[in-house]
Amino acid sequence: MLHQKILILDFGSQVTQLIARRVREAHVFCEVHPCDVTDEWIREYAKDGNLKGVILSGSHASVYEESTDKA
Repeated sequence: MLHQKILILDFGSQVTQLIARRVREAHVFCEVHPCDVTDEWIREYAKDGNLKGVILSGSHASVYEESTDKA
């Protein structure tokens, strides 16, 4: 049986693992990956049709930083 899954992209948030735990407590499979994964990788990850959402996890302070990774 294939399960629904959520992809969490980590942009440097201190609460990324907490978010992942909460998703798992809701009985949804999730994985945390760095924000620099390629769009091709995400398409391959979603190929099975079970990817139900993507969470972009980043610090509120990173919004104002010049060198911050962008989604």
